[in-house]
Amino acid sequence: MELVPRLLDVIESDILPLTAQGVAAGNKVFGAALLRKSDLSLVLAGTNAETRNPLFHGEISTLNQFYEIADRPATRDLLFLSTHEPCTLCMSAITWAGFDNYYYLFSHEDSRDSFAIPHDLRILKELFGLDPGGYRRTNAFWTAHGIRDLADEEPEPRRGDLHDRIARIARRYQELSEQYQESKPGSGIPLS
Repeated sequence: MELVPRLLDVIESDILPLTAQGVAAGNKVFGAALLRKSDLSLVLAGTNAETRNPLFHGEISTLNQFYEIADRPATRDLLFLSTHEPCTLCMSAITWAGFDNYYYLFSHEDSRDSFAIPHDLRILKELFGLDPGGYRRTNAFWTAHGIRDLADEEPEPRRGDLHDRIARIARRYQELSEQYQESKPGSGIPLS
């Protein structure tokens, strides 16, 4: 099974339906999933649950579910998939949980520009003095992988097919983002 198509499968088939339900309940569009490195099988998928707790970002919510699994696999044996480039809270959680990787589809800039959620970049700048992309994507703890970058490395026509698929997924996320933006007033989420 090839990595990029499989990651897109999981986003489209497993995370997006959960996110649609979450957005209908007033949550943001962020979600995550854990896959086995050995065969790319899904361990679990989750989505943002900030209306319950503002700390339950998509990644945090997914990690909470993961730690409820009695016989869970070791994090070193898993891929961490995030629909959006993790914020500093989620990067820290991924680190503390022991993952050596994460993959994301939408960048911090996409979150700001396409989804009207600028907080990740503002926090990176205000707390750490980092401009967009300023953190180390390869460090002593993990390596971050942009799915679009991985798709760019594919030969044609596969590259074009992957980017067409990414565009289709992005359109669905844009629809959900618009739905979320309409429900923001009065949501009670501190950084909505």
